[in-house]
Amino acid sequence: MTAGTRRPVAVTLYSRPGCHLCEVMKAALAEAARRLPLSIQEVDISADPALTARYGHDIPVLVAGTQEVARHRATADEIVARLAPHAAP
Repeated sequence: MTAGTRRPVAVTLYSRPGCHLCEVMKAALAEAARRLPLSIQEVDISADPALTARYGHDIPVLVAGTQEVARHRATADEIVARLAPHAAP
């Protein structure tokens, strides 16, 4: 790793197909990824009964490690601000 290069922040986005807010969050996350290195894993909660029971309609949820970063709505600026501390050089 060169000086000034950050390791990507690993994030998980819990969502499901057909969720409008999930699509909005994905777009904000894509914009944030242009400014901050991210490794994004998207998890479809409808494919897992335990996740469906846990989140139901309370999505999208963005998580970094075990910390919830955003729920329902977040702008790219908010995502970058919340994830920047996780992007250690």
